[in-house]
Amino acid sequence: MSRRLLAVFLVIFLALPLMAAPLKIGVFIPGQREGSPIYDSLASGAEQFVAENPGSSVRIFEAGFNQAEWQEKLTSFVGSGRFDVILSSNPSLPDLIEAIAPLFPTQKFICLDGYKAGIPSLHTVLYNQTEQGYIAGYLAGLVSSSSLPGANVQKKAGMIIGQHYPVMDNLIAPGFEQGLKAVDPSFSLDIRVLGNWYDATKASDLAKSMIASGVDVILPICGSASQGVVKATKDANRYLVFFDSDEYARAPGTILGCIALRQKELGYAKLKEFAQKATPWGRADIVGVKEGYIELLDKHPSYTQNLPESIRSRMSELIARISSGTLSFPAPRL
Repeated sequence: MSRRLLAVFLVIFLALPLMAAPLKIGVFIPGQREGSPIYDSLASGAEQFVAENPGSSVRIFEAGFNQAEWQEKLTSFVGSGRFDVILSSNPSLPDLIEAIAPLFPTQKFICLDGYKAGIPSLHTVLYNQTEQGYIAGYLAGLVSSSSLPGANVQKKAGMIIGQHYPVMDNLIAPGFEQGLKAVDPSFSLDIRVLGNWYDATKASDLAKSMIASGVDVILPICGSASQGVVKATKDANRYLVFFDSDEYARAPGTILGCIALRQKELGYAKLKEFAQKATPWGRADIVGVKEGYIELLDKHPSYTQNLPESIRSRMSELIARISSGTLSFPAPRL
């Protein structure tokens, strides 16, 4: 064998451990993909992996909004035995996985937006949503304190949420309030609970009531029901900040900031890690701005053209402080 041919074979052999192996991927969505950017991104990450890795396949299963059915549906999904790995995303999923893991000892699970360590077949990655909430609250506080046409002097911001759950109560809402008060300690936070993730009419009514009480900036975290919040806020010439994805196009000039989770990128990275047999099973990680998985989308025209330079520069300073570690947040506790 010639030295040149031997060298080619050697290069190919050394590269093999770095190549992603074909995978059979199951994506379990505890809700529905349409109207849920975080779940759409999760599915898109898996689809990108499959598109780039010949021989791989993905099946996406939507479990719907009835949480009482998730355990049974997850058990059935896993019981099919069709998947090398099951990818999901929701703070509730690690507990459901823990309950069924003994029944399926060879099944591997990766759960984003959740946190649980010590389960040998599960790896979780939690977004630091205290950090994400703080960024949204800081922006909301700056907008509310500004001379923008829809702002007022009452120092009140609001959140409309689908329901109470540990990540919301322990991370997101406290982070949002901390961000508000970092702008001005006199800010108050008005939180209204929708009770579901789809009732846009009720969400609109809550937004109208909130605005009537003096709120001029709202963060909606209520799934597809947010369309009601968007309409009510736009009609009243008030403002919105959004979580998880690029939502500017829904209401340019009304939605002034989006603090996105890079769910697609993280899901893709974790599948690639799994294919390379490098998943840290049993470990629970936390990611945020510094790791590149939480991002203020500050290049969109709705942000650059509708916010004054004074606000944009302060937001840039904030992101720089978080990225450098000058401003940090305690490890989230659920």
